[in-house]
Amino acid sequence: MNANITDVFFDLDHTLWDFDRNSELAFNRIFEGKFPEINCQDFIEKYIPVNQACWKLYQNDQITHQELRYNRLKFSFDALGMIVSDGDINEIANDYIEFLTDNNHLFEGAIEVLDYLKPKYNLHIITNGFASVQDKKINNAALSGYFQTITNSELAGVKKPNSIIFDYAVNLAQAAKENCVMIGDCLDADVNGALNAGLDAIFFNDKKVNAPANIKQINNLLELKKYL
Repeated sequence: MNANITDVFFDLDHTLWDFDRNSELAFNRIFEGKFPEINCQDFIEKYIPVNQACWKLYQNDQITHQELRYNRLKFSFDALGMIVSDGDINEIANDYIEFLTDNNHLFEGAIEVLDYLKPKYNLHIITNGFASVQDKKINNAALSGYFQTITNSELAGVKKPNSIIFDYAVNLAQAAKENCVMIGDCLDADVNGALNAGLDAIFFNDKKVNAPANIKQINNLLELKKYL
């Protein structure tokens, strides 16, 4: 790792904030209250890959924010063979966004590694998530005190992996690209996006998927101590 690193940028969802765990708790609450006939575990099994596919389309500007919110639910119910009205889907989508930030489980080691890094580096967030929702996550999970800047795709006008969002974040941080490193769970959006923009990058590979040998990677956040 470059010994001259001064600024460390984190992705939020799936990197610090345990999206899958918090998401499941939100859906459990929705289905228990309004749709008890839906088995939450069966739904989550379909939802996780559907949501990932929809987010990939969204980050590449192939679908809109509204299409993302609708499609990830509609396609998940379709995969279960369930017919759910558009009205119910929109109601679930609204409740989901409202309930999601009531649960704020972080990945193992998140606070410990932030406590370790904060005295040594300037810490920042770059996220493709929706600004209002991401701000709630950061505040409710007591993360705001760790980060000097928070860049979201609404502020930057583009999403990762577009290099413009990294340029925006580095400028906001008043840093130099050669002194910056990005840490995130998505090889395309976070790692390749950062590398192509001129930053260093570390892949948070908690699911231990195959990754190119030349990519720096960690399986647990505390492993960042090896690099930083």
